[in-house]
Amino acid sequence: MTIIVTGGAGFIGSNFIFYILKKYSQHRVICLDKLTYAGNLATLKPVIDNPNFSFCRADICDREAVYKLFEEVQPDIIVNFAAESHVDRSIEDPGVFLQTNIMGTAVLMDACRKYGIERYHQVSTDEVYGDLPLDRPDLFFTETTPLHTSSPYSSSKASADLLVLAYSRTYGLPVSISRCSNNYGPYHFPEKLIPLMIVNALNDKLLPVYGNGGNVRDWLYVEDHCKAIDLIIHSGKAGEVYNIGGHNEMSNIDIVKIICRELGKPESLITYVPDRKGHDMRYAIDPTKIHSELGWLPEIKFADGIKKTIKWYLENRSWWEAIISGEYQKYYQKMYGDR
Repeated sequence: MTIIVTGGAGFIGSNFIFYILKKYSQHRVICLDKLTYAGNLATLKPVIDNPNFSFCRADICDREAVYKLFEEVQPDIIVNFAAESHVDRSIEDPGVFLQTNIMGTAVLMDACRKYGIERYHQVSTDEVYGDLPLDRPDLFFTETTPLHTSSPYSSSKASADLLVLAYSRTYGLPVSISRCSNNYGPYHFPEKLIPLMIVNALNDKLLPVYGNGGNVRDWLYVEDHCKAIDLIIHSGKAGEVYNIGGHNEMSNIDIVKIICRELGKPESLITYVPDRKGHDMRYAIDPTKIHSELGWLPEIKFADGIKKTIKWYLENRSWWEAIISGEYQKYYQKMYGDR
């Protein structure tokens, strides 16, 4: 079986490639990635010499390049991780999110229609549902929860989801969609909460927390997410949406304090900065559907997963030290330096 993984040089995409190549000795994986600031070829070093792996540098919005790749490799499955995904960046520059997340998705599905595939899988986010109130712990996102987006990022992902479902109904394209909660684990780009706090704490820098840190997220270890997608693309029903949640709700400030404790750093490093515009309060997923239909449940408890994640960052300093220089450093100063 031949699988094209778009955005495979990023965080979740790379972990998915590692998982698939380890589990399936006969599967061929092609990584299609533009290598934007969050795409890192060094991330793929563990598989770069694997005979079942190959890399293609291209933009999913480049129709000619995408069609050429499809014609050459004749893929069976497409798993689309490629996306602009950072909410703060979407507030600063919405246009690139609309282009990549919506138009890029359309190009991929057009290629699927033209060349034929067994399954197109869209990796989405729980952020398409908006947020939930902190004082209603009984409420959860299900697959039938109305889409109610809060940022240009989540709006672009919701738009892509609707487009995928429209291609399924109009053209009969065999598609599936997964909407996951917040992921964490190895190779996470250090603009996101957990890796940012780990890296800053290791460097004894301030730990910037939005608002009062009370925003709640449902945390999912990245390998558990990869296992869920694997189940969906091989056994899930075409035309269906599956929510993937970690059963682990925690506030941002509690996460930061755990990281401080694990690294032996003082909480005095925590500094509160003005809140993000339109900041969602709580995400919480009900993964009953994927559990009942495909037997999936998260396996990694947060207490274990955060230890594994911190250990990885301690043992792979060269990976993230190369990242936190240059363009990202300028971005970090813009977002947090003057707050």
